[in-house]
Amino acid sequence: MPPSKPELIGTIGAVASTHWLASAAGMRILANGGNAFDAAVAAGFVLQVVEPHFNGLGGDISIVAHRARRDDVQAICGQGPMPGAIGIDTFTDLGLTSIPGSGLLSACVPGAFGGWMRLLEEFGTMRLAEVLEPAIGYADNGFPLLPETARAIEVLAPLFRDEWLGSGAIYLRGGIAPAAGSRFRNPALAHTYQRLIKAAESASADRDAQIRAAHDAFYKGFVAEEISDFLASGPMLDSTGRRHRGLLTADDLAGWEATVETAPSHAYGPYQVFKPGPWSQGPVFLQQLALLDGFDLAAMGSDSADYLHTVIECTKLAMADREAWYGDPDFGDVPLAGLLDEDYTRARRALVQARAALTLRPGAPGGRTSFIPEPPAPDETEASSEWMSQLRNGLPTILAATTTKNDTCTVTAVDRHGNMVAATPSGGWLKSSPAIGGLGFPLGTRGQCAYLTPGHPNSLAAGKRPRTTLSPTIALRDGRPYVAFGTPGGDRQDQWTLQFFLNVADFGLDFQRATETTAFHTDQVPASFTPHAHRPGVLVAERTCAPETVAELERRGHTVELVPEYSLGRVCAAGFTDDGEFVRAAAGPRARHAYAVCE
Repeated sequence: MPPSKPELIGTIGAVASTHWLASAAGMRILANGGNAFDAAVAAGFVLQVVEPHFNGLGGDISIVAHRARRDDVQAICGQGPMPGAIGIDTFTDLGLTSIPGSGLLSACVPGAFGGWMRLLEEFGTMRLAEVLEPAIGYADNGFPLLPETARAIEVLAPLFRDEWLGSGAIYLRGGIAPAAGSRFRNPALAHTYQRLIKAAESASADRDAQIRAAHDAFYKGFVAEEISDFLASGPMLDSTGRRHRGLLTADDLAGWEATVETAPSHAYGPYQVFKPGPWSQGPVFLQQLALLDGFDLAAMGSDSADYLHTVIECTKLAMADREAWYGDPDFGDVPLAGLLDEDYTRARRALVQARAALTLRPGAPGGRTSFIPEPPAPDETEASSEWMSQLRNGLPTILAATTTKNDTCTVTAVDRHGNMVAATPSGGWLKSSPAIGGLGFPLGTRGQCAYLTPGHPNSLAAGKRPRTTLSPTIALRDGRPYVAFGTPGGDRQDQWTLQFFLNVADFGLDFQRATETTAFHTDQVPASFTPHAHRPGVLVAERTCAPETVAELERRGHTVELVPEYSLGRVCAAGFTDDGEFVRAAAGPRARHAYAVCE
């Protein structure tokens, strides 16, 4: 099948993101003299406006960034921690066996703004007002509402009208859901951005001091105060069918800022691949590469049963280790070096057999003992007399929609100087939590990714980051900047982006063609989000997968589930041609609104 559009090649810079308006805003910054990091920040704030069903100012972010003429990549953690005055018993005393997927209980410190500010301050060149200008314009003057956003608002409209009144004020028009394609405005969000700029410019004429002042206005000033007042105003309905108060405080926000650290990496042929740390699922990608390095994938062919089976079985092993070992490294020793050790990987690789494995098999790096918590039954957190009484008005169906498939955004950018950045913003979805009407956004619910099982690396604890799924990637080739890429998709991000990378590294495809081959993933691993659903043995593939490949996979013990063509993932990539002479970019055709821009 020919590619749907050409790979874009240019000389100034390139941006690829999950929305064309964000990509265009980033490219405008590059054309006006900003660098790749400035462009990513501008695009990222536009994504908060135009994709509110996928991310928001109250959400979180993971970033990997490579500065020109350096051989390292830095990871910025914009994943905020859980409140400092909670514990597992906070939830079990409420009769909960898992953290609710929507509402106020699962709110963490919102890390997206702090993550973007850290990138802008330490890596960028432009002022806050310059990079926020496009987002303010779309929030204030409006933009065409995506069909997905319109559908989400329509489903949740009864909840927004009757319970989440701040959400109703922001997303409904006269109590009615806006139509797809209509001009949608969020003046409250525009005002929040403008107040942040005012706080910055009132503090100092110095660029860096302005960025720090804006950070403080968010985490110690008017934003923190409004969040605190909102949470103190009373309990609100969540996915349990009951009303609960938020646990986050102003002190939690004031004591946090995004961190910058050297990104873990692993070599794969001439490539050095960099990911966020084990506070995310990012190292899974590195473990997959280490396992696959022992197979001749090119000889198998990218559409063969041998290839799909091998990739899926290695993914299961890596993801089992994620489930057993990954968590906030500030709260325990995550044995990342052991998980990437050559001898450990060789022993794990030997577990890949001709038949599909139907159980999770975490390893024991250094002889350590691991366990994977048993996910609770989906209805264990939903049984209450109040919940049952609401069956009469259909509210449980609406509340269930607040915890259905959450998605994410991606932005990647490069410039002619050799700078590269990939960022995955998410959380603060319009359906995840009641919005704070005066600020124009809801809080994130990433806390649901933590376990209420004691003794696990990802167990909930006060001030601890829940393990995030957000997992952007950067790769150098022969020590030179090559490609930054990412995709939405929760737990599947490091499966779909792996396929993109292997398409380039092993099968020689250009970036655009590499986004358009048959995508596939395993659902065997428990999802990070409540209720941590999993389906042992299930391999999901797009219908472009050849019938003979499907038949052979089923013969090997996989349960193959076919889904529509071009329905899995939205890989976005920006990088450089093989000779380093030009910039280039690509965006996958799935969902139709991811776009690459290049000049």
